[in-house]
Amino acid sequence: MSKVKLYTILYVVLFVLASVQVLVEFAGLTYWTGFGLIMVLSAVKAVLVAGYYQHLVDEPRSITYMMLAALFVAVVLTSASAYSIL
Repeated sequence: MSKVKLYTILYVVLFVLASVQVLVEFAGLTYWTGFGLIMVLSAVKAVLVAGYYQHLVDEPRSITYMMLAALFVAVVLTSASAYSIL
């Protein structure tokens, strides 16, 4: 598959996921259900962007594991700081 075709497909998928996020926002769901759906959709979009537009799929697995570890540390630190504010 050519790079242009791949990036076009990824662009359309990201556009559709963003549109679904807007629909979830206006769907009238409970707060936590909507929040959970939007977080899942955002995580899928982040993986697609990091994997293909930042070319992590072409990197060695050790780089991917390092990025996942950094993401985990960032989430833990953010959660800890949010907990201390409350």
